[in-house]
Amino acid sequence: MEADFNRTWLINKFEEIRQRILQALEQLDDEQVNWQPDPTSHSISTLIRHIDGNIQERILKGILHHDIRRNREKELKQAQAAKSDLETTVRDRLQLVIDTVRDSTDARLVQTQTVRGRERTHLDLLHQCAAHYSEHMGQIFFIAKQILKERYISTSI
Repeated sequence: MEADFNRTWLINKFEEIRQRILQALEQLDDEQVNWQPDPTSHSISTLIRHIDGNIQERILKGILHHDIRRNREKELKQAQAAKSDLETTVRDRLQLVIDTVRDSTDARLVQTQTVRGRERTHLDLLHQCAAHYSEHMGQIFFIAKQILKERYISTSI
């Protein structure tokens, strides 16, 4: 296993996700982060709560062995949130992920946890989290572009 390569790649990816989501949030206000394109779609605040729930389950519980009880159904229900709280969540939770990756030994990366009835290594799950959060980041950008239209400033690197 190329642990150092994976650590570097994952740290860079999670840092990119954090910075780009924060750049999108900077352009919005409290009302806009809670706006839903339609009743069947999620708002930016819901997507960020969902990312937070996933971090709690996969990182805090799965890798760091904290006693966490996730309520996925609740996190996916529309609820109002302040932009400043969402920024704090993005900043702090993704820093937790980055710190976990940086501090994980090779042995920890190959340890496993059961996810949906299947054993997966922590390294595999971290890559899955990077993909999952990237997908939701794209949704956040799409919603921000719908709201801001030509005023949206791209976060592309």
